[in-house]
Amino acid sequence: MRLIASVLLLCVCSISFADENWNQFRGPHGDGTTTAKGLPVKFGEGSPEIVWKTPIAGRAWSSPVVWGNQIWLTNGPEVQNTTKEKPKLDKPIELFAVCVDLESGKVIHNLKLFETDKPQFTHATNSYASPTAYVEEGRVYIHFGAYGTACLDTKTGEKIWERRDLECDHFRGPGSSPIVHDGLVYLTFDGYDAQYITALDKLTGKTVWKKDRGIDFGTTDGDAKKAYSTPLIIKEGGREMLISPFAAATIAYDPKSGEPIWTVRHGGMNAAGRPLFGNGLLYINSADGPNPLIAVRPEGVGDITKNIVWKTKQAVPKRPSQLLVGDLLFMMSDSGIATCVDAKTGMEIWTKRFGGDYWSSPLYADGLIYCFSQAGDIPVFKAGREFELVAENKLDNGFNASPAVAGESLILRSKTHLYRLQSGK
Repeated sequence: MRLIASVLLLCVCSISFADENWNQFRGPHGDGTTTAKGLPVKFGEGSPEIVWKTPIAGRAWSSPVVWGNQIWLTNGPEVQNTTKEKPKLDKPIELFAVCVDLESGKVIHNLKLFETDKPQFTHATNSYASPTAYVEEGRVYIHFGAYGTACLDTKTGEKIWERRDLECDHFRGPGSSPIVHDGLVYLTFDGYDAQYITALDKLTGKTVWKKDRGIDFGTTDGDAKKAYSTPLIIKEGGREMLISPFAAATIAYDPKSGEPIWTVRHGGMNAAGRPLFGNGLLYINSADGPNPLIAVRPEGVGDITKNIVWKTKQAVPKRPSQLLVGDLLFMMSDSGIATCVDAKTGMEIWTKRFGGDYWSSPLYADGLIYCFSQAGDIPVFKAGREFELVAENKLDNGFNASPAVAGESLILRSKTHLYRLQSGK
C-alpha cells in the first residue's frame, strides 16, 4: 500500500509540476489547456487585476513561456522586408531573447542572439520572431527559423550552443516553434525551397536526424508547399509518434530515429494550428485545404488516409489552434466566429459570431474559454454544449501572441506590452 501511495503521490506531483510551468507553445500539454483555477475572468485597462504591465519594444508574434519566476519571449525589429527585393537597411536586423521577472515585471535579460543584413521576404502579417521558445530547468531554446537557433543558460543568459546552418526560404517568414522531448530538440522547416524536419541533441545542438518530407506535393509552386505548424508527441498503441502537419499531408515519425510511420493526405497549405489528440483521434488543421479540419485514427503504417473519420470546413481557423475539452472541440476563426463541434462526429453544436480578427490561439481553464483579438477584445465563455458568454474584456493594442498561465496568473503579450493579470491583486 505504501508503494502504491508513493507512486500515486509521484504521479500527482509530476502533473502538478508540469502545470506550474507554461513551457512551450500552447502550454505544458501542447493543447492550450491548463488545470489552473482562479484565473481572472473580468478585467480591463486600469483594473486591479493587472499586477504589472511591461512595454516590449519591437515586432514579434511569439508567445510567452514560463518556468519558475522567469518569462521568456523572443523579439524582432519593427522593420519588415515585405518585398522580394533586398530592403534598404540602415543597420542589420537584430533578433533578441527577452526574459522578464514574473513577480516584478522587470526585464532581466534582453539578449541579442543573431543579426543579418540579408533578411528574407516576410509577409506584412508575419514577424521575424514568430516561433515561440521552449523552456525547461536551466535552459531555454530560442528559434528564429533559418536565421538561427540557440540554447541559453536561463540564469546567466549565456549561449550554450547555436545553429545557423539549417537553411530554408520561409518566403513569408518563419512560424514553427521548437519542442523538446527525451533529449532531442525538434525543429520544423517547411519553406518555399525546402521542406524538412530535424532533431538536434539538446545538450550539444548537433544533428541526430533530418528527414525531408519526401512526398509529391502535386505542384512545383513553392508557395503552396510552405507551412508553419508545431509538432506534437503522442503515445498510441504502445508506440510514441511525432505528429507533424505540413502542406498537403501530415506525417507521424518515430521520434528517436525520424523514420516515417504513417502519412495522412488532406491537402492544403500554410498549416499553422498545432494538432490535438483525444478520444482515440488526431485532430489536424490543414489551414487552406478543401476540408481544413480532419479527425483521423492514428493507427497502422504507410498511407492511412482511409482512417479519416470526419472532416469539415465550417468556420475553421487558419492561424489559431483549436481546443479539445472532453468530447467537445472549440475553435475561434480568424474572422471571429466561435464554434463548438462534437469531437467524435464533427457535427456542429453551436456557433457564435463575435466579429473582428483573431490570430491568437484560445485558452481553456476551469470550464472557461478565453479568446484574444487583434483589437484587444477578450471574450470569455463557457466550454459547454450551449453557448454562454461570461465576460467581455478589453486591453489596449491587441494580440497576435497566444496566452500563457503562471499559477493563478494570466500572462498576456499584446503587440506592445507584456501583462500579468491575477484576481484579487
